[in-house]
Amino acid sequence: QVQPVESGGGSVQAGGSLKLSCAASGVSASPYHMAWFRQAPGKEREGVAVSCTDGNTTLADSVKGRFTLSRDNAKKTANLQMNSLKSEDTAMYYCAADRAWYGFRTQYKYWGQGTQVTVSS
Repeated sequence: QVQPVESGGGSVQAGGSLKLSCAASGVSASPYHMAWFRQAPGKEREGVAVSCTDGNTTLADSVKGRFTLSRDNAKKTANLQMNSLKSEDTAMYYCAADRAWYGFRTQYKYWGQGTQVTVSS
């Protein structure tokens, strides 16, 4: 199995940038699809970016043009670069992994503990 561990959250002003890192401890990460989700207070968890095992990535419409997802199977990481941050990006961000493909659905088997991102306007 694989255990995702997130890092890199913090507080930033609107328009700023943050980079989140997801390190997949355990066995090789290459057979696992990896994804970033976020959950704001009082809202449902939503998918932000997903990375297939073949390296293809998909971004949610709300973050296209601002966020990028990069994956390094050798380092077992999936990093989310977030630029032009908005107050509505404020949320707890979670990394998830699974051998099965779930896209932006939340049925992933393995989840990290989350890292907080706060964007002030």
